[in-house]
Amino acid sequence: MKTMTCNQLGGACDKVFRADTFEEIAEMSKQHGMEMFQKQDAAHLKAMQDMQSLMQNPSGMQAWFENKRKEFEALPEE
Repeated sequence: MKTMTCNQLGGACDKVFRADTFEEIAEMSKQHGMEMFQKQDAAHLKAMQDMQSLMQNPSGMQAWFENKRKEFEALPEE
């Protein structure tokens, strides 16, 4: 089990996510992002806007995703 925060995953808060795989933690982050979108949380909306800009460049988005995967893999097991 490894831990990352919303901030570490490109978000806007210190909410903690714990998972065994990067795919699981990415899904938790996505669900949290959808909740914050529904609440119209300004900080999270700004983070989403920044991510949308990144998504305009597929290779940039892929590089960001792989960097986050590497960051997750480098974390110590809990």
